Amino acid sequence: MAAGGALVYVGSYVIKSYSNFDNFLQDKYTFIPAGIIIPTGVVMFIIGTVGCYATLSESKVGLSFFLLIILAIFAAEVTALVYGFIYQSKIKGNLERSMSAVFMKYDGENSDTQAVDYLQSQLQCCGVQTYLNWTTTPWFSSIKNTVPVSCCKENHTECTGKLDQLDLLNTLGCEGMLEKLLQDVMSYAMLVILGFSTFKVFGSLSVCVITCKVARRDGYQSLNA
Repeated sequence: MAAGGALVYVGSYVIKSYSNFDNFLQDKYTFIPAGIIIPTGVVMFIIGTVGCYATLSESKVGLSFFLLIILAIFAAEVTALVYGFIYQSKIKGNLERSMSAVFMKYDGENSDTQAVDYLQSQLQCCGVQTYLNWTTTPWFSSIKNTVPVSCCKENHTECTGKLDQLDLLNTLGCEGMLEKLLQDVMSYAMLVILGFSTFKVFGSLSVCVITCKVARRDGYQSLNA
């Protein structure tokens, strides 16, 4: 039951982390591993009660059913792990294209503006690869050659976004930082899934041993009768 709750938490954490920057994720494939492990965790939480009862009562039918459920959950976790490995390698290529498109739509008012400002303020970055990327955007030429104030460093209220205030601006681009953040989130999720998958292997072996002991004991009883 605890493992089920942990998987639900991890899946929710992945979705929440990715949702904060979903404007920059052109494809939503990164949500697939989380979409697999959340229902898997819910099932584990529910089935855990059945497993505890079957183990304590030494019910052969209950133990067999519990073993099948564990194997099904193990298969789901392996699937999520494989998807995680596949899609983790695709994050970098898609980020650059989608981020450049969103930054070009920045106008100070629309939803893309809010997404960019949130990204730059949260990650303390500016532009896609570098702050100079802003010089090629419509925003830069329309607002007296300035970058958004979300490029300003924290606690610098005198920052106006002008390029002659470089000491007040974050100059590193956002692409590398966002890629690292998303990669770290996915790696954390995959590590947890791998840990619980290993746990399932030992759990399956334990259930097999208990089931065999119960079956053998029942066989002896029927022979004596």
